[in-house]
Amino acid sequence: MADKNLVILVSAGQEYIRHIGDEEKKYAAQMNKLFEAVSDTYLPLLNMFESLERDNIPFKLALVLPPVLCTLLDDPVVQTQYLEWLDRRIEFGKKELDRCASNPKLLAAAKFCFEKVQENKLDFIRYDQKLLKKFAEYQKKGNVELLATCGTDIFLPHYSDMEEIMNAQVETGLFAHRAFFGETPEGFWLPELGYADGVEKILRAYGVNYTVLDTRSFLFSEIEPEKGIFYPARCENSLVVFGRETETDNEIFGEEGFAANKIYCDQNRDVGFELPNEQLEPCIKKGSSRYAVGYKYWKKTDSSDEDENSMADPADNENIYDAEPAARQCESDAAVFIDHIVKKLSAAEKLMPDTDKVSLVCTIDANRLRTNWSEGIYWIESIFRSAAKTCVNFATCSELIEKQFELQKIRPYYGSSNGNGYGEDLLSNRNRWMMRYIRKASERMVDLADRFPDDTGLKARLLNLGAKELMLAQSCGWAKMINDGISPEYAEMRFEKSIIDFTAVFDALGSNTVSTEWLTQLENEHPLFPWMNYRIFSRKH
Repeated sequence: MADKNLVILVSAGQEYIRHIGDEEKKYAAQMNKLFEAVSDTYLPLLNMFESLERDNIPFKLALVLPPVLCTLLDDPVVQTQYLEWLDRRIEFGKKELDRCASNPKLLAAAKFCFEKVQENKLDFIRYDQKLLKKFAEYQKKGNVELLATCGTDIFLPHYSDMEEIMNAQVETGLFAHRAFFGETPEGFWLPELGYADGVEKILRAYGVNYTVLDTRSFLFSEIEPEKGIFYPARCENSLVVFGRETETDNEIFGEEGFAANKIYCDQNRDVGFELPNEQLEPCIKKGSSRYAVGYKYWKKTDSSDEDENSMADPADNENIYDAEPAARQCESDAAVFIDHIVKKLSAAEKLMPDTDKVSLVCTIDANRLRTNWSEGIYWIESIFRSAAKTCVNFATCSELIEKQFELQKIRPYYGSSNGNGYGEDLLSNRNRWMMRYIRKASERMVDLADRFPDDTGLKARLLNLGAKELMLAQSCGWAKMINDGISPEYAEMRFEKSIIDFTAVFDALGSNTVSTEWLTQLENEHPLFPWMNYRIFSRKH
């Protein structure tokens, strides 16, 4: 009988959104997304690890924490801002308890949100504000496998003809991973699962052993994978590739998926959008745009059932959120999910009787989970608890490649997890204008690295700044925000600023003049990749 293995891989993503001084208030809505991710994803993940460990429940999880996110989580300024953000929510929560006191069910929901914020603050302090250190501890224990990824959220197929750009992004990602976690990873996560012919050569050249591909890339290979997505394969250069299990997305996020159950909390309804402005302080100050403040009291409903005034003055208790039945539903949904996995693996085992192992790699987008299903992390915890009574073994990808050089060779196809499977949302009518600027800047960076191969001092600082601004501009997160209509003005502004700053670097090097004050100001504004060496963009001769 073959071993039945399940890999749960959670991928996080984060644009470099960091503001101080007057800009902190101006862009509070954008910074709010990072702080929500800390409260709703990263702290709950660590708490989940502790809970499972305490109850002796076996668990293994693959996790992608990209360099930009790690930089922000490790930034003392951002850590202080997060604590201040929590304090404002605690003060606001006290006012909410008073406002909701006359309605017992609403008061219970407010109290649940209030206690959650308090627990987040206690946990953050308990971890000494160093979440990365805690994740690294679980990696050393063997419960978590951390995968590296590119320096920023670049869509590599857009640069398949620019080997220097792909080299620089992969090298930056691997160096950042070692800097934050002290180890060289075996696996590498391709942003948006973007694969094009030649990517495997870049990864293997840097010592990467495996990556994960979208199902289309894997199954549409010129050489058909004999065992489908239930077994890894390898490229010509022996880079191991896993095909992800795509039905998981629909099981979670589909119209009838787990997250759509109306017993769960409605993530789109928050008092930050419902109460009068004067009642939102100190969370949202006068003159600031509205955004979620974390006090969500309602279950999911059909849009036809919503009353736009019901948040501020509810007349019906029927739709008020209750965490206890929601938790029970999570446990039930986890059992259903595991049952589906067992059936798929058992069917695969029958079709491949000579195979010693069958496996599935289920990938979960942490940001999508957070914005659609506030109970999602508890659902993952319930999966581990539910599976303890089944024949499923939790594994990491690195444990499934011990026969790396005996695997079937395939030639994967172009693909992505974005859009309809080919990343078309990243080059749509709304955002395609960006590509001509970023391609030109990329060409210029490669030329600069070759023109100034041995420079030091001020010029080297200038070139390193240009390299960082280029990488920020290359992040496809800005294109996604513009395409999806999520803070598109902000995304456009940030992209344009990086392009303008890079162009200023290019012009300064061309004229041999530079403002030290301007350079220092930008370095302080974006303390990203302090070890950056612009020579990573050099052509490999």
